[in-house]
Amino acid sequence: MANVFISYRQIDTEPAEKLASEVKDAGHQVWFAEWTIDVGDSIVERVNQGLEGLSYLVLCYSSSDTSPWVNREWMSTLARQLSGQGVKVLPVMLTGGQPPAILADIKYADLVKDWSKGVSDLLRAVK
Repeated sequence: MANVFISYRQIDTEPAEKLASEVKDAGHQVWFAEWTIDVGDSIVERVNQGLEGLSYLVLCYSSSDTSPWVNREWMSTLARQLSGQGVKVLPVMLTGGQPPAILADIKYADLVKDWSKGVSDLLRAVK
């Protein structure tokens, strides 16, 4: 099964964790900050480990805009995707927001409009 990294804003932890649980229940390995980073861990080191081992980065769009952490996660993954490294950014409309201009032409899973269909669409993309 695929290694899936969930990239989200802290303010969206609750819906992001629900999504992470559903992806995990579908049989995938999931990197989710709340499950992975413990007190005393280096946040940068743990995030870097997650990004190194991923097959897919699920970029959660937020009604709270973006964050520097989320931006670094998806930008570094997109650069690797474009250079043919076998990773892929999968956008998800988690709580609202707009896609970054460079991702505007990429279809996203819409969890705001219909959570079940959005999760189903996302899981179909994860191979």
